[in-house]
Amino acid sequence: MGESVDGKKEDADYKRLQSFPLIRHTDMPEEMRVETMELCVTACEKFASNNESAAKMIKECMDKKFGSSWHVVIGEGFGFEVSHEVRNLLYMFFGGSLAVCVWKCS
Repeated sequence: MGESVDGKKEDADYKRLQSFPLIRHTDMPEEMRVETMELCVTACEKFASNNESAAKMIKECMDKKFGSSWHVVIGEGFGFEVSHEVRNLLYMFFGGSLAVCVWKCS
């Protein structure tokens, strides 16, 4: 029975670690980066089973706050290459394997 309790504790610790957002790459200013990261976490938690709705929420909020032409991709197991405005890119992971890429084009 002791192993089962330890196993549950390890699972809980793993989930807690994996729910912390991990920034893979960004060139955003600090204030924009923090706001964007918090927005991404909120959207991914609110729409945990619907990446399209989460992406739409992020895009609409970014367009309102920082001007139009923001793009958002959310998912697992994808590669990308984008052209973006300087200081307007954020690539992060949330929940372990869910990637979020947010960028602005002119």
